[in-house]
Amino acid sequence: MNAKKVYPWIVVGLLWGVALLNYMDRQMLSTMKDAMQIDIRELQSATNFGRLMAIFLWIYGFMSPVAGLIADRINRKWLIVGSLFVWSSVTFGMGYATTFNQIYWLRAIMGISEALYIPAGLSLIADWHQDKSRSLAIGIHMTGLYTGQAIGGFGATVAATYTWPTTFHWFGIIGIIYAAILIFFLHENKEHIAIKQINKNKTSKERNPIFKSLALLFSNIAFWVILFYFAAPSLPGWATKNWLPTLFSENLNMDMAQAGPLSTITIAVSSFIGVIAGGILSDKWVQKNIRGRVYTGAIGLSMTIPALMLLGFGHSVAGVVSAGLLFGIGYGIFDANNMPILCQFVSAKQRATAYGLMNMTGVFAGAAVTSILGKWTERGSLGLGFAWLSAVVLAAVALQLYFLRPQTNNME
Repeated sequence: MNAKKVYPWIVVGLLWGVALLNYMDRQMLSTMKDAMQIDIRELQSATNFGRLMAIFLWIYGFMSPVAGLIADRINRKWLIVGSLFVWSSVTFGMGYATTFNQIYWLRAIMGISEALYIPAGLSLIADWHQDKSRSLAIGIHMTGLYTGQAIGGFGATVAATYTWPTTFHWFGIIGIIYAAILIFFLHENKEHIAIKQINKNKTSKERNPIFKSLALLFSNIAFWVILFYFAAPSLPGWATKNWLPTLFSENLNMDMAQAGPLSTITIAVSSFIGVIAGGILSDKWVQKNIRGRVYTGAIGLSMTIPALMLLGFGHSVAGVVSAGLLFGIGYGIFDANNMPILCQFVSAKQRATAYGLMNMTGVFAGAAVTSILGKWTERGSLGLGFAWLSAVVLAAVALQLYFLRPQTNNME
């Protein structure tokens, strides 16, 4: 088999492992709270634990566009290797933490280092996969995030078998070793490097090339539509991550020990199916219709609208689980097409920056909806809150279908 056809998929496989570690390491802390608070008493406070979650979220959000700017200007292989090494070292170091302040600042460093990965990783995959395989490649990569999130949820199980410091140590060592492996096997796309050098030569004589790049991006109306199209579904996306177990528990009168695994597995399995199906459908459709990726993304988001209504008002196990499956498949289809749609409207030299801005918007939207739904939960209206999110998604679908009319499958 032609090596040129095989290596782009090797890149996806290598970065799938990085994506897994990215979400696994960030997820572990939330599951090991009970074990850690025995030794670090400040963690017994829900407020303090919330601060640990918040510092990561805010720094990760603010760093995302910065990470995109960096990824568009330096070698992405070394950026990915370096960020993986740093956050894995942080995970390793968490095992030696003895005070709340130490964990707090380690969590902050993790927010910086993990933010550097996603824009670099997705833009690298987009450069290696064009036209016929881009959505499927992105979709397969996204399953790494879902898998890492699921594995991270077993941190408490490992900690119960051994100890929480040992758990952090071993998960950190795995990442450090994997970073060393990437040094030898992960490579930039040489054609992209050549184009990047030409663009660099053109902009080297310009004043403030970074600001000019941002100005070009913000003057692109399609980018603003994509920004809203990405941010709007992030609201129910983060809502399901943070509040779906509670919703299952309340609507089904189910103990949290059962509701938690049921909701997590429902979303994880269905999202996994969605990103693969969405990737295959989009790659085939765009060959026949240049708006194929836009239509595929719209189908995915449209599936989440009735799903959110059913999640909000359903009170039977079959109904709520079915709604969760429908939401996960739809959201997965949407997730597989974000970067491919962006590639149709934004130049290759600005993609990482654009995705960084999208990621920041999505994270901050997630922080806002998490807080708002917390207040609705206290009022006993969590289900109603989920149902209302369907209106925001409907607006995103309408704007997407009306405004996003690509002229090419790959904007150079």
